[in-house]
Amino acid sequence: MAAETVVLKVTMSCEGCSGAVRRVLSKMEGVESFDIDMKEQKVTVKGNVKPEAVFQTVSKTGKKTSFWEEPAAPAAPIPAAEAAAPSAEAAPTTVAAEAAPTTAEAPAAATEPEITPAKADA
Repeated sequence: MAAETVVLKVTMSCEGCSGAVRRVLSKMEGVESFDIDMKEQKVTVKGNVKPEAVFQTVSKTGKKTSFWEEPAAPAAPIPAAEAAAPSAEAAPTTVAAEAAPTTAEAPAAATEPEITPAKADA
């Protein structure tokens, strides 16, 4: 197995929390090194390990654990997505505009307010 880097988001509020993570990682087979960043709630593990095994091991501490999602990775495609986004956003705006007349119809049918929404939902 090739060396792998696994990055997790682990909720740690004190040195005891990070100590628990440190203990389980120091006992885990295949771990060559790890870094615990309490400020960012980030644990980086390097070694001959499987990401799921690292996740399971750290989860055993009882700390909320998830795989780290890099905010920088989606940032690069966003400019291209923004070019397409106005078209994609036009559809929800149209839906919202269609929803507005339904709301406008409700005051017109003030005598039967319960029936009008039921027809709109049906």
